[in-house]
Amino acid sequence: MIIVTGGAGFIGSNLVKELEAHKNQKIVVCDYLGVDEKWKNIAKRELSDIITPNVLFDYLNDNAKDVETIFHMGAISATTENNADQIVSTNIQLTMTLWNWCSKNQTTLIYASSAATYGDGSSGFSDDDSINGLAKLHPLNLYGWSKHVVDRRIAQIVQEQGPRPPHWAGLKFFNVYGPNEYHKKGQLSVILKNYREISNTGKALLFRSNHPEYPDGGQKRDFVWVEDCVNVAIWLSENFHGKGIYNVGTGKARTFKELAYAVFDSMDLDRNIEFIEMPGIIQNHYQYFTEANISRLRALGYRTPTTELEEGIKKYLHNYLMTADPYV
Repeated sequence: MIIVTGGAGFIGSNLVKELEAHKNQKIVVCDYLGVDEKWKNIAKRELSDIITPNVLFDYLNDNAKDVETIFHMGAISATTENNADQIVSTNIQLTMTLWNWCSKNQTTLIYASSAATYGDGSSGFSDDDSINGLAKLHPLNLYGWSKHVVDRRIAQIVQEQGPRPPHWAGLKFFNVYGPNEYHKKGQLSVILKNYREISNTGKALLFRSNHPEYPDGGQKRDFVWVEDCVNVAIWLSENFHGKGIYNVGTGKARTFKELAYAVFDSMDLDRNIEFIEMPGIIQNHYQYFTEANISRLRALGYRTPTTELEEGIKKYLHNYLMTADPYV
């Protein structure tokens, strides 16, 4: 049995799809579906069960002998969330309780960290998962901090030879885009936002830059196609020598202007960008540059090429957004 927390979410539902296709095992989704159309993210899947997070550990204890792997993708992922107590409970305490359960029950754990742990990037984007390496990082928001707390606690446990799962890995996802993100509202990828803007108005909106080193539209991020993230997660779950915390990105930063151009080109429309002021709520916590160093993952033996931004955007639009059914 495989359990995917956050399995009805964006990355989680894409992971469930791939697990269903390539694993001959029962798949259980743990998530809150709510009252919107999030349920459509898993509507096509053959699932053994769907449970809510409040009964997760009862379920785990009842099925302890059958649970082989837990992919922990569930979290409060909004970078603007300001309820610290809720973040601590959901993103930190739940993850560490899962760590302890997997340690006790000899279950593989693959969990989601985030590139938000790198803060403004002044300490680089190397996925050094040592205690000293992680101590150099300073996240800019509550979400990034919560993921960083987990990474540091796990690093401490590993160094002290404390209880740990027989196999585990943490995944520092960079700017992921792709199908099934439609429920994320304010946290949608820029690709989807630009696609909707262009469809409605004929122009894409991008933030003006407030940094002298970056022109308007010249801000850079490591945009990674969701299928690439899923491939890494599954590969790490199968390679038991890969214990550690790893970057999951392309290793190549691209500008927001290049992204918008690729959306226009995939829609076969003339390029038309309007620059708008960045909301004050994010100005002091804005990352102007991210770029995953994926050398440790490559050294581990992961050889699958990552998807170029233009190719990923074309897949996203032509195979999903521009069709009658945009869900995987």
